[in-house]
Amino acid sequence: MLIAQDPLAVLERARYGAAIADLGPLAGQPYLVIDLDRDGPALAQRQSSPVPDGLPAVVIGVSRAETLPPAPRLDVLLCAQQRPPRPWVGVPAGEAGGLDAVLAQLVGQITAAPGPSATFAQLLRMSDGLSIGQALIAESLVYSTLQSGADFERWLQTRRGSTPVADAEPVVLTERCGDTLTVTLNRPARRNAFNAAMRDSLVEALLVAADDPGLDQIELRGAGENFCSGGDLAEFGTRSDTAFSHLVRTSQSAGLVLSQLAERTTAYLHGWCIGAGIELPAYVHRVVASPDTRAFLPEVALGLIPGAGGTVSLPRRIGRERTLWMGLSGSTVDAPTGLDWGLWDAVTDM
Repeated sequence: MLIAQDPLAVLERARYGAAIADLGPLAGQPYLVIDLDRDGPALAQRQSSPVPDGLPAVVIGVSRAETLPPAPRLDVLLCAQQRPPRPWVGVPAGEAGGLDAVLAQLVGQITAAPGPSATFAQLLRMSDGLSIGQALIAESLVYSTLQSGADFERWLQTRRGSTPVADAEPVVLTERCGDTLTVTLNRPARRNAFNAAMRDSLVEALLVAADDPGLDQIELRGAGENFCSGGDLAEFGTRSDTAFSHLVRTSQSAGLVLSQLAERTTAYLHGWCIGAGIELPAYVHRVVASPDTRAFLPEVALGLIPGAGGTVSLPRRIGRERTLWMGLSGSTVDAPTGLDWGLWDAVTDM
């Protein structure tokens, strides 16, 4: 486990691009762990962000103190508390091994997918100062790049032979009652897996709502036992032209439309909310979750990053540090944790 002995020197070298020789996937060291109980005060004195935007590594700050030090702008902040304030991530109740186990899990996931992990961190740093539209374009460009990468190709080899399933019913249902439009994801047999047809139908329904001044409320729901299980894996890798795919994603962006309708929209979540199933609801003004709601970002393990707008929506809800933690650690966020973080605004039986 790498605990940097002189992190200020390493980060200063990185500012001039010199650290690439000893830090990053190309150097076989895709992460840097900093002891904030020891080095936090010195990092806090820096006027600028301590981590250069382009650093090709995930910088993790760790504290074991009962009173947390000032939180520097690193990529992930871990502590020994169970319910720390934002932007820290704590140790889940009952976690065997405590903070060491949580850190080991994170480092293991980064080491298993070093390129996507480092790229994810770079993107979140850069997106901080961008508009939603600009950040969505950046996300899509990075996603397309990783679609041509070796990590994604290795994952695809495990999925060869998967065939997309044709749907007999409409994949998105709409129902208007007075000034309220209910939009329902409708592939319950596939746990509402988000495919191209669902994306296009959702965008179409939302654009109709955007053009109707008589609609005061929009409700986003999912049919069946789960709100949405994320991208339909059977469609992954079926289009080889990643440049064209970028144009499709940025032309048919459900996230962008939801961000423009956010004040009028409430999302009702239940069951699994994986990938797009949490990335898209995170755009709206109010998110209500049932007690069985669980959120999970699986994309990095596939050699990718969140590609349905999650690198834009989630940092605006829970901060970039917790967003990166979700994407890199492989951890599931349960209903109480999601409420504590602000991933959803209420938990109630539905």
